Amino acid sequence: MHLLVVSHEGIETLAAKQMSSDKALLLEKAFQLYSPGTECPADMISAISLGEPFLTTVDSVYEQAVHNEAVNNDVFVKDGEFQTLTPIKHPPKNVMCVGKNYAAHAIEMGSAKDIPDHPLIFTKAHTTICAHQDNVSLHSDITEQVDYEGELAIVIGKKGTKIEREDAWDYIFGFTLLNDITARDLQARHKQFFVGKSLDGFCPIGPSIVTRLSEEELLKETITTTVNDEVRQQAPLTDMIFDVRELIHVLSKGMTLEPGDIIATGTPSGVGKGMKPPKFLKAGDEVVITIPAIGELRNQMV
Repeated sequence: MHLLVVSHEGIETLAAKQMSSDKALLLEKAFQLYSPGTECPADMISAISLGEPFLTTVDSVYEQAVHNEAVNNDVFVKDGEFQTLTPIKHPPKNVMCVGKNYAAHAIEMGSAKDIPDHPLIFTKAHTTICAHQDNVSLHSDITEQVDYEGELAIVIGKKGTKIEREDAWDYIFGFTLLNDITARDLQARHKQFFVGKSLDGFCPIGPSIVTRLSEEELLKETITTTVNDEVRQQAPLTDMIFDVRELIHVLSKGMTLEPGDIIATGTPSGVGKGMKPPKFLKAGDEVVITIPAIGELRNQMV
């Protein structure tokens, strides 16, 4: 199931849809009709915290809503009749990110000596977060080298610490797409990642959180990033040096992961800085990140 936060008729609410569908189910209305007595959570973090019981209710009301659509058709809204918001605006922590998690990307940013032996972790401020189809400011007053980084992101589903590899999948609520936009000149000037990656709007996330995606299904997927329809990045998710299980295991060794935490898993080769000559983003460029099982995240630079 794809879970979204949408704005419909000026009201922000949770919604659900199937990948193949051109409409979304408004969950608050559906809960009232098909699961009376069950309160619909007000936001995605609350929904995530409810865990499996919430997902089970969503499945049930969705099935009933489809069956009764001819009678109660106002519980569905068609694409174009709602605005997709970012699924999580304020995660419990900064967005946690993994650097150089694809060997070819580590090499394009330096050499084979830059391939890490352990996950390289940094964070982005939550004020970077924006939604699918939001315009992203290039902050041209402070940077001239804005770059894209298409990534798979993990959404943590329940509280945990010292999580073993074999148990890691049990702590995942779902997956989404993320663009780790980066000001390369600021990154170089400040000799670290945080400032160049934490400009407002530099972390589009969405459009939805896909739940119940198995490890077998995920590992069949390929991530692709295009700029103005030109393929810049493309790699199977199996190319990650440190896989999803390992990242959860390592991060939780001494830090408690919480429902709604977001972990961006790293970007493949093909970033603008790695091209010869470099190709940085400019106003009007449209960046689209795609993983077929999850969807596409689309943003225009301004």
